[in-house]
Amino acid sequence: MGRFGQALALELIDEETEVLGIDSDEDVVQAMSGSLTHVVRADSTKEEALRQLAVHEFSRAVVAIGTSLEASILTASLLVSFGIPDVWAKATSKAHGKILAQLGVQHVVFPEHDMGQRVAHLVRGRMLDYIEFEDDFAMAKTTPPADTCGKRLGDSAIRSRYGLTVVAIKRTGEGFTYATADTVLRPDDTIIVAGRTRQTERFSELG
Repeated sequence: MGRFGQALALELIDEETEVLGIDSDEDVVQAMSGSLTHVVRADSTKEEALRQLAVHEFSRAVVAIGTSLEASILTASLLVSFGIPDVWAKATSKAHGKILAQLGVQHVVFPEHDMGQRVAHLVRGRMLDYIEFEDDFAMAKTTPPADTCGKRLGDSAIRSRYGLTVVAIKRTGEGFTYATADTVLRPDDTIIVAGRTRQTERFSELG
């Protein structure tokens, strides 16, 4: 229940998901008490401790341990051995991630690395937000280049010129709506575009 674990747990609670938090630090347990469905002081590397908490009956589990490689691996190994169908684990290095994957962890995440990449994309251009998926695909929240404004999307040739699709558009003071061929872009619009990673990056770097 470090910074990553706490942020994740609180976000799940906000989405009305029941969360059992486990940490060996009594201060952390006390601090999170009342914020989560249940918070327990326990050693997650001990099988008996996890079974007493009925962790083996859960359908999803997250190992958010980053300070101890051994504790992370032992905890992840136990969760996999329980047959939990959806196990997520935080990795602090490529080697750590490789071990977790070899143990059978279905979802290995690299929070610091992924956030660093995301911020790098935001720093370089007009991107307001950025999500990169597998298979060379990305989505970006950005503003439209000057040469695309004042035209219908169907006439702007964004897809043929840049290889991208404008998925949604947001006017000032309004929420996002789906973009259509008749949508006319304005300089103060916020748009969401989708396409190949590098093409998405280049589009968001245009003036």
